[in-house]
Amino acid sequence: MSHYRISPSILSADFARLGEEVSNVIAAGADLIHFDVMDNHYVPNLTFGPMICSALKPYATVPIDVHLMVEPVDDLIQSFAKAGAGIITFHPEASKHVDRSLSLICDLSCQAGLVLNPATSVSVLENVLDRLDMVLLMSVNPGFGGQSFIQQTLVKIRQVRAMLDEYEAQSGRHIALEVDGGVKVDNIAEIAAAGADTFVAGSAIFGKPDYKAVIGQMREELSRV
Repeated sequence: MSHYRISPSILSADFARLGEEVSNVIAAGADLIHFDVMDNHYVPNLTFGPMICSALKPYATVPIDVHLMVEPVDDLIQSFAKAGAGIITFHPEASKHVDRSLSLICDLSCQAGLVLNPATSVSVLENVLDRLDMVLLMSVNPGFGGQSFIQQTLVKIRQVRAMLDEYEAQSGRHIALEVDGGVKVDNIAEIAAAGADTFVAGSAIFGKPDYKAVIGQMREELSRV
C-alpha cells in the first residue's frame, strides 16, 4: 500500500485559513498538496497564483502538486517552479509545444506531467513518455470542485496503466498515474484497482470535520486492492 499517494486539493479548503488547512491535512496523512491553478481562460474559473503557492510553501512539508489549467503555460511553469512547486502538470491543448514545456519543467528541477481531460485521447502520451513523471487523468471536466466521478474514466485508467507498465518494463522508470475528480472513500478502491496510484480528493476530505479519519478510511479501502 506504500505506493499509493493521497493528494488533497486545497480548492475545497477554507481559503481564509489556507496555511492552517495545509498543515492540518498533512498532519492527517496527506502525501502531496494538490494546487489547482485556473485562469478563467482555459477553464471558466479563477483560483490561485504563484504568490499563494510561495506563501504556502513553508506550511507544505510534502511536495506541492501544481495542476496548471491555464493557457499559455510556459511563463507560469517558471513562476510556479520558483514559488516552490514539486510537481507541475499541464494540459497538452494549452501548450504550443508540449515537449518543450515538459523539458522546461524538468530543467527547473520539478517533476513533469500531462493532464488529460475526459475527451482527450491517450495517444498524446505516446511520444513524450520519456519526459513524464506523472500522468493526471481528469475524471470530471475541469473548472470546478465537487463534481461527480465520470465512470468511463475507469476504462481510460486501464488504458494508460497498460501503456505506463509497458514503458516501465522497457525503461525501468516508473510514471505515476494520478486521478482527479469525484474521488472519495466509496470509489477510491475501484479507481486504484483500475491502475491509479495517486488520488486527488477535494471536498471528500476538506468537506469533512475530521481529515485524519477520512484519509484513514481511504487508506483502509486501498489496503484491500
